[in-house]
Amino acid sequence: MSAARHPAPPIPISANRVEVAAAVISRADGCILLGQRPAGKVYAGYWEFPGGKIEPGESPQAALGRELHEELGIDVELAYPWLTRDYDYEHAAVRLRFFRVVRWCGTLHGRENQRFSWQLPVAVGVAPLLPANAPIMRALRLPPVYAISHASELGREGFLRCLDRALAGGLRLIQVREKQMAEEELARLLVHVMQLAREHGARVLVNGNIALALKSGADGVHLTAGQLMQLDRRPALELVGASCHNELELTRAVAIGADFVVLGPVKATPSHPEARGIGWDHFATLIADYPLPVYALGGLNHSDIETAWQAGAHGISMMRGAWPPA
Repeated sequence: MSAARHPAPPIPISANRVEVAAAVISRADGCILLGQRPAGKVYAGYWEFPGGKIEPGESPQAALGRELHEELGIDVELAYPWLTRDYDYEHAAVRLRFFRVVRWCGTLHGRENQRFSWQLPVAVGVAPLLPANAPIMRALRLPPVYAISHASELGREGFLRCLDRALAGGLRLIQVREKQMAEEELARLLVHVMQLAREHGARVLVNGNIALALKSGADGVHLTAGQLMQLDRRPALELVGASCHNELELTRAVAIGADFVVLGPVKATPSHPEARGIGWDHFATLIADYPLPVYALGGLNHSDIETAWQAGAHGISMMRGAWPPA
């Protein structure tokens, strides 16, 4: 299995939980592989992600490769670390270490006579799923790129033209963030952004303004780090993101039930050239063992996405890099 260029540090095996390596195996069409637990096992008939128990002294990456070879007859060529989630079943407390497997070889077949099915995360057609996997399906609906609006510099019409091109090219998640706009002007811009986004099945979040997000019918809100630390519960919106810069803020995002976070800056940015970024190694350290999808932010462009995946990120968030000229 390919090693990450910026691997997260080794994670100690928990003495109180059964450690499991789990695989999100994906195809080019966006489908992911689910397996049905065979008769005779706990939760027989339930659908789950392939994988299995990490043996003492075995790394999660090695366990992933071994389990997929034993269970499916395939060999992992490239996998990225992703989320780590704890779940307490009646029969066991588990720690699930998820990897996204993007390249593998061999002929896939169930060596334990289990059934398999390729499913789109947005429309899973098999049931029931293991309870621990519901948040994973929700996370898999998030796209790899999270774009931040830039109308203040590009101009309203120029930005909307850039947005239309980006949506046609596959952009599916946008944050409307225009700190210098009056709220009435921001609300008008938001209407146009949402109209374009709806035509492409994209989702729109409003930066910081929970009331405007609710009033406008936006898909969600993106909390500033200051808001995040003041809230004691999740806003009543479908999708909630949060800006984080350190471990304390990352922990708070989990506590309030955010869907994802943005972490950075990874590199210096044009708007803050004097501020040093945290770098990919520290980024990977901060999100090791983290349960929520993380977007890397700060001086990035599309060429950085694989490096972000190698560091454990779900994807990248960009402002200037999201809106290249035509």
